[in-house]
Amino acid sequence: MRNTHLFFNTEIGVKKPESIRNKHTRCPFCARDELTDIIDVDGPIILLKNKYPVLENAYQTVLIETDDCSGELSIYSKEYLVKLFSFALKHWKAMEESGEYKSVLFFKNHGPLSGGTIAHPHMQLIGLKTIDYMENISSVYFEGLKIAEENGVHFSISTEPKVGFYEFNVRMTNIEQIESFTSYIQKTVHYILNQFPFRASSYNLFFYRMDEAIYAKIVPRFVTTPLYIGYSIPQVPDNLEKVREDILQKYING
Repeated sequence: MRNTHLFFNTEIGVKKPESIRNKHTRCPFCARDELTDIIDVDGPIILLKNKYPVLENAYQTVLIETDDCSGELSIYSKEYLVKLFSFALKHWKAMEESGEYKSVLFFKNHGPLSGGTIAHPHMQLIGLKTIDYMENISSVYFEGLKIAEENGVHFSISTEPKVGFYEFNVRMTNIEQIESFTSYIQKTVHYILNQFPFRASSYNLFFYRMDEAIYAKIVPRFVTTPLYIGYSIPQVPDNLEKVREDILQKYING
């Protein structure tokens, strides 16, 4: 029988602090001297075991991006961005190669519609013991209109998005391309939060290893369409070319 569902521990879940919507909640990531189960540290960047492991048959870790609670990926310096993602990708690869997991998730939530609970900038690395996430992923989700390409790193907007509407993709084939890879990710996040036609307050950033390449998918988050919730039918907007040209003008050629 194929494993398709993760089991969520509700007793642990109700104990998780909520600082995205409740601004009066004390941020657990700011109390750095109280953090436990630390795995690795590189300056302000900390990887540690998740204090609230709500998922069964999974090893959950949190990667705290910075000691600045008001920080945000779109405003990091280029040097810090490369440092952060080099650290994250190294640990993602190490978890994958450990042989302990069926697959390892690497993702980031930002904003009230992202599904996250803590506002402090962070990412997550989760080792799944019984589920291979690639069983639900098709290469067509990463095909689309090319926006730009630099140093072999490809930047596009999906024409067959996984969930629907706007999904941006960045692909690199080796770690030496990380500067261009992270630059396109940062430009996309900045566009979503500041220039996007609908000015999204939330986004998700997902990473995939496929066909000897690393893909990042950046998804602005809105209330999810009922056509996808009820029927798994994605929708494709008719202004993809307009969005592509807008990014080119403001971030690539401008």
